Amino acid sequence: MVAGEMAEGARRRAGADWAVGVTGIAGPGGGSAGKPVGLVYLGIAGAGGVETIEKKLVPERKTFKAMASQAALNLLRVKLLPNPFPKTEV
Repeated sequence: MVAGEMAEGARRRAGADWAVGVTGIAGPGGGSAGKPVGLVYLGIAGAGGVETIEKKLVPERKTFKAMASQAALNLLRVKLLPNPFPKTEV
């Protein structure tokens, strides 16, 4: 997905450990039945690879942009957290 490619490109170019990529349809126009206004794709890239997710946000441009930014940073935050429940042998 494009968001993942954006994140990986940013990570390589910056020489960073992690990077995020965000793309979508903020509106007010440009949406379609398959890709409506408010659709966002988030990508995160790290040493372990690239992950992308799709989210449906509000179809109001200003709010969409704020929510998409927050969602991308939250995705990064979650990836950086240590696992509170590591797998253990039972």
